[in-house]
Order: sequence, then structure tokens, then C-alpha cells
Amino acid sequence: MTEVTFHFNAPEKTGYACRLLRKAVAAGAKVVVTGDSRQLSELDVALWTFSAQEFVPHCLGAAATPAVLAASPVVLAESARSAPHQQVLVNLGGAVPEGFERFERLIEVVGVDDEDRQQGRRRWKHYADRGYAITRHDAAPKDAH
Repeated sequence: MTEVTFHFNAPEKTGYACRLLRKAVAAGAKVVVTGDSRQLSELDVALWTFSAQEFVPHCLGAAATPAVLAASPVVLAESARSAPHQQVLVNLGGAVPEGFERFERLIEVVGVDDEDRQQGRRRWKHYADRGYAITRHDAAPKDAH
């Protein structure tokens, strides 16, 4: 069964996702990131620019060839259904990602604004109602408490 983790209180979802993906790639994970096209475009740009010293290899799934998809440790895709990797799924979107149950691990990133929190609560309920054990991770900066 898919391991579900909620990272809530992410002060800025794109920057948080960049750091999360950097850590995952360093650990050797294969990751698919889902969200709407605006979120994925923003993340694509941020992954090229968030750190001058590092690069997180990634591709936009819709525009990539099969060879690039297979070689990229991070694939940005609006749908996880046709994703080449099934290890880790990171969801930045508001809805439950289709096909999440194929993945070993699902990480839901929830920001601080009210709409994002409400959507996160609905997703939490969806997973809990289906018997998934959910782990909580507070992403708020330590000095914010």
C-alpha cells in the first residue's frame, strides 16, 4: 500500500518542492511531480534557478521523448497515470492525483493559504477513508512557531 505523507504549512510551495526534490534526487529516488500546468511551469523554471551551485535533473513529461523520460530522475507531469517512475509521487495540485496508488510513496505538499489547506483536508479525508496510514510533517520554518 502506498505510504502517504503530508508536508503541511509549506510557506512557499515551489521553493519547498525544489528543496524536497533536491533531497530526493541526492538519495537516488525517482520522482514524479503532479500539479496544474502553471505550477509545473513555475517549478520547471525554479529547478533551473533556485541554487547557483546545484542542478536538479528533470523534464516536463508532456514535452519529453521516451528516452528523456526514462533517464530523468524527476518528471513533471499533470497526470501520474503514464509516468515512467513509480517510486515517489509529489503532489502540488489541489486534487487527489489519478494513479497515486501505483507509487510506493506519495508526498502531498500543502501551503499556508486557506484554499490550499481546504483542498489538503479533502485529500487527507480521501486517503484516510480508504485506509491509508498518513504521516504528518510540519514544513513551517522552525522559528515560525
